[in-house]
Amino acid sequence: MRVHKLTFAALAVAAGLSLTACQNGDDGTGQSAPSSASTASSPDGGSGSGSSDQSGGKDATGKDSAGKSTGGKSTSGQGTAAGTGSNGNGKVGKCRTDELEITARDNTIDGDPDGTVTVQLKNRGGRDCAISGYAGVDLKTSAGSLSAKHTGEKANPAILKQGQSTAFGINYPVNKSGGSGVRVTGLLVTPPDETKTVTLDWPGADTLPVTDGAGSPVKVGPVGNAGQGG
Repeated sequence: MRVHKLTFAALAVAAGLSLTACQNGDDGTGQSAPSSASTASSPDGGSGSGSSDQSGGKDATGKDSAGKSTGGKSTSGQGTAAGTGSNGNGKVGKCRTDELEITARDNTIDGDPDGTVTVQLKNRGGRDCAISGYAGVDLKTSAGSLSAKHTGEKANPAILKQGQSTAFGINYPVNKSGGSGVRVTGLLVTPPDETKTVTLDWPGADTLPVTDGAGSPVKVGPVGNAGQGG
């Protein structure tokens, strides 16, 4: 009986080898077929195709790993122009009258032949602004409005950040005649390249001497130059 069992076992092994040889003897396509284990490796039961992150954190919907849509474009650096105080084109806009706190004070130094008033312009607009040139200056007097003349000095452009100031000087003749002169009642200031005017109290001497000559005896310097005594 042991001999017959060994014979049957040998025949079974031989039959198995013969069947394997027949299968491997086909066109060879069976050798390249993936096993069922390799297609079931995805933890969600799928084949795994399209679920792996091959695009730097974006899935097939175009969203990143945080669920935000990227739209296929980088969002780095977008929106930084807002909050810089600059215009939308990246250039610094000019200082507007409404953005400036404008004040005036007497700045005359004893012994100077002329009086000096310094006008300060402080940026209160919440953005950077550019200012350059001459401000418009008019004195309100008992004889009418008196416009100041430019000194002719070169104007230097400036950028004022929030809270920063610049200034210019107004020079005028002091009334030493002993007479009543021309009474000054107010000061009108229009920032460079602006049309809106601010009215201020005149902090200088109460009167100007009466002059018969042509032209204004009052001179104004460019913004950035506080003038005589500044």
